[in-house]
Amino acid sequence: MSVVTFAVTGSGIGVRQDIDVADSEHVIRTDAYPAFGGKDEHPSPLAFTLASLTSCNQVTAQIVAAELGIEIEHYDFELAGDLDPALLVEGSDSGSEGGSDTLHNVRLTATLTTRAGADDVAKLAREVERRCPVTVLFRRAGSPVETTWVRRSPDEG
Repeated sequence: MSVVTFAVTGSGIGVRQDIDVADSEHVIRTDAYPAFGGKDEHPSPLAFTLASLTSCNQVTAQIVAAELGIEIEHYDFELAGDLDPALLVEGSDSGSEGGSDTLHNVRLTATLTTRAGADDVAKLAREVERRCPVTVLFRRAGSPVETTWVRRSPDEG
């Protein structure tokens, strides 16, 4: 398989930005919370970062599930990460994580509605954690993602 290039361009005023996705009609609009100088009219870049992590996990899980012959009926994700804003806002290295410049304590729970057994879901989870490009990006940035994969039977409603 050859390399696939993903590209965007962005422009804005203040903390608001419009990002055009190359070779598509998609535009991503970002803003920030008022505490960071924004009007909170659009999701923040960090919200989009977390959204990228959940959606990339789902895309990767679907690819891996197809390889393993697992049918997933539905995905539910819960994700949270902590940011010490001291470095961002004040330039201070004295925050609770030594002025951590990235998200830390990242916690992802993926609930899969499937008839696959627990062992198959565990194998799927290991492969997703190994292969998801955004999970790998977080890990290499020093933000390991604590993941929990839960199997829910379609009969559980």
